[in-house]
Amino acid sequence: MVTGRNESHSRRIRLGMVGGGNDAFIGGVHRIASRIDDQFELVAGALSSTPEKSRASGEALGLPRIYDDFKQLAIREARRKDGIEAVSIVTPNHMHFPAAREFLKRGIHVICDKPLTSTLLDARKMVKAVEASDALFVLTHNYTGYPMVRQARQMVAAGDIGTVRVVQVEYPQDWLTVEQDFKQAEWRTDPARSGAGGSTGDIGTHAYNLACFISGLEAEELAADLAAFVPGRQVDDNAHVMLRFKGGAKGMLWSSQVAPGNENALRVRIYGDKGGLEWAQEDPNYLWFTPFGEPKRLITRGGAGAGDEAARMSRIPPGHPEGYLEGFANIYSEAAAAILARRTGADPDPSVTYPTVYDGIAGVRFVAACVESSQKNAAWRKL
Repeated sequence: MVTGRNESHSRRIRLGMVGGGNDAFIGGVHRIASRIDDQFELVAGALSSTPEKSRASGEALGLPRIYDDFKQLAIREARRKDGIEAVSIVTPNHMHFPAAREFLKRGIHVICDKPLTSTLLDARKMVKAVEASDALFVLTHNYTGYPMVRQARQMVAAGDIGTVRVVQVEYPQDWLTVEQDFKQAEWRTDPARSGAGGSTGDIGTHAYNLACFISGLEAEELAADLAAFVPGRQVDDNAHVMLRFKGGAKGMLWSSQVAPGNENALRVRIYGDKGGLEWAQEDPNYLWFTPFGEPKRLITRGGAGAGDEAARMSRIPPGHPEGYLEGFANIYSEAAAAILARRTGADPDPSVTYPTVYDGIAGVRFVAACVESSQKNAAWRKL
């Protein structure tokens, strides 16, 4: 069970939000995740691109302080003695950097949805802004918060599968198999807001991040074949990517939003010279471990064989489903631990792990390299 996640603190972390209005799916997810362990309190927001929508959304949520835009939110909250200590940025991708910059330069911690930015230029600017700030920056690659993902990572690091040779990761969905005109689809298929990558930016970055997070490897090169199967679509909706990792391991990544029958089928398989691991997001409480020459072993969340890293990410007894929202909440709780340590001047807990701006720029580099490679007939590109 998670230690200390539900302990009361003298003061919850005061949280603001940029984006995430009434009709935004991911804003609701972030709000739920921030509340699960009772360490944040949402007190202010600029929740939409227009003052009218922002006010309507803020009033519906009962926010004490509602602002017309993110700059106004940053300026006024930074001046208050009871102003926000952290902000969640849950806008379309092209707004991540301009919004984050306003808070970082005022020393307000940033919790930002992925991908980091819509362009590599903005990603580089974001890194500089984070490095120049006293504030923390957390990127919500939420799948890194799943208990059995942490279990797999711990096992790879411990050498349980030996030297990693092969990394296979896939993330197929089907919701964009035909043209869609609702808000979530509309901005994700607009390169001006999503960036040059479609499925590569939206879900491919998750797959790439997870492959690197579990394996502990860094990719050196890739060769990508991207396609936009839906007529008129300006960004890719399917990607096949070959990867070469430092140290000699090889990988393959498939991301698709035009694969009928797949809802959210993120899956990773990692093979070393002593064994293999397999994890599927739609069945997240189970991890398959196969030592070479032996029968497959099923490790369950909270069950025999699960280690301390998985236990630290778990809240409820084994056999009860725990997944997407809790994984998101784990990132928020790791962020809370780091923020509270900063608030009190305590040494940071070395066990606290969350995706950073450097994980973010790695994801944007991945997208940019995929687009460039595909334009050159799947030529190999350095990362």
